[in-house]
Amino acid sequence: MRVWRYIFSVNSVPSDCDVELAVIDHDDIHALVFACRRVENFWVNAKTNTAIEVHPTHWREWREES
Repeated sequence: MRVWRYIFSVNSVPSDCDVELAVIDHDDIHALVFACRRVENFWVNAKTNTAIEVHPTHWREWREES
């Protein structure tokens, strides 16, 4: 079981691996459907390396669906 970890700051998320990001909306966690990666102080789509504008509250290691 993968556990969600709270994001205290963008630097609290590792930059050397793909992660799953989520936001809390009305007390529910909503995960992004693609892998993300931290680059310095912003987020990118891990496959396209395109910057994304998101303010996530939680993260966990990305795991490809099998």
